[in-house]
Amino acid sequence: MNGHFNIRVYGILINEHQEVLISDEREYGMEFSKFPGGGLEYGEGLLDGLIREFNEECGADITVLRHIHTTDVFVKSAFNDSQVLAVYYLVKNKTPLQGRFGRKAFDFEAGRAIDQSFRWIPIGHLDESDLTFEMDRRAWRVFMSEKSHGLHF
Repeated sequence: MNGHFNIRVYGILINEHQEVLISDEREYGMEFSKFPGGGLEYGEGLLDGLIREFNEECGADITVLRHIHTTDVFVKSAFNDSQVLAVYYLVKNKTPLQGRFGRKAFDFEAGRAIDQSFRWIPIGHLDESDLTFEMDRRAWRVFMSEKSHGLHF
């Protein structure tokens, strides 16, 4: 192990129809489904990084409502030889989302090696197996557990 850490920050966004936003992405020769967000840049705080990521990916300003989960086990990156630390927040958009939206997974444009599309899934229909990475699945389990214990959004 090279000792490098990869700090990631993600947002769980629920709309007025009780649907959760999922990002389907194609990159590094893989296709994966995850919550919107990404890597922290040097000198950036977690909340600033999450706000920047949503602006870059969805063209939207967000409000961070509360912390949901931070990885508490070792996670090796699927893309390189680093250890991933991921922090998840419940967020709300202040401005409309932009980007390509669909109802099916991996609704990509033909011939693009790097692509991204978004989809809304009703909270009750999102199964953790719909998420590619275990760290996202763990965050979803925490979210659903807290939701059943009075989390409101």
